[in-house]
Amino acid sequence: MKAAVYYKYGPPEVVSVKEVPTPKINAQEVLIRVHYTTVNRTDCGFRSAEYFISRFFSGLFNPKIPVLGCEYAGEIVEAGNQVTKYKVGDRVFGFNEKLFACHAEFIKVNENDTFTIIPSGISYEQAVALTEGIHYALEDIRAAKVQPGQQVLVYGATGAIGSGAVQLLKHFGAHVTAVCNTKNIDLIKSLGADIVIDYTKEDYTQSDKRYDFVFDAVGKSSFGASKKVLKPRGIYMSTELGKNGENVWLSMLTPIIGGKRLMFPLPKFRPDDARFLAELAEKGKLKAVIDRTYTLDEIVDAYKYVETGQKTGNVLIKVV
Repeated sequence: MKAAVYYKYGPPEVVSVKEVPTPKINAQEVLIRVHYTTVNRTDCGFRSAEYFISRFFSGLFNPKIPVLGCEYAGEIVEAGNQVTKYKVGDRVFGFNEKLFACHAEFIKVNENDTFTIIPSGISYEQAVALTEGIHYALEDIRAAKVQPGQQVLVYGATGAIGSGAVQLLKHFGAHVTAVCNTKNIDLIKSLGADIVIDYTKEDYTQSDKRYDFVFDAVGKSSFGASKKVLKPRGIYMSTELGKNGENVWLSMLTPIIGGKRLMFPLPKFRPDDARFLAELAEKGKLKAVIDRTYTLDEIVDAYKYVETGQKTGNVLIKVV
């Protein structure tokens, strides 16, 4: 089968498409023909090893897993003889954050891993982008214990995480202020944001409005800058480590001091979460924002585009 592989850390060019063996399944696994996958910030981070700490998971000197890609949508083409939850022909989507391997024509997963059936009426393109970014948003919203009626600001609302956060926050009953650029104002309004701030014209940190939760979905703000718009017991979260890793140590320090807090939860995606997101999508309450689509052979270009930091929503890879 064809797969995008990398054997050393570095820029997008370290990735190339090659022929590799098709995975062999055991009795409790299924083999999935991948129709679509994505290139996202997680893939970029592990490929580049820009944050050295990632090497403790992916390999200290060289990658232990040569095929990246943590999101997939496809069709089950083979099932082990002990598999009871799925059958050949099922359309499924899922998240493979531990083993990656989704940038390939086929992947194998255990039937108890984090994936589920694609609802009727949902395309492979929509399904594939329902996990990585949106699940990070879901876990952070849960960690902040957002309640109906609370005031929440989402900074970087046009990314895969931010666009998911806006929709999930509205589902949970929050009043959402979203920050984005001029060209995406109408898009973010269509996702349900109550107020949209154009960051090219207005600095949210200078606002008189106060928030229960400020969620930086792109890692370009800071706790220090956002404290002035937080309520006395407000919460700040970022999807990045922050300058010199400050978000890690501040997450330990601010609860001790009391008052305004920085939280840095470690997300965990479960099969029930995949089913929850599938149900929201089926009901029309959740839609993945898609920027553009590349073929598997164009994956280096996809990496380069994602790393411009200018993508809107998700970047897809059409595999078959």
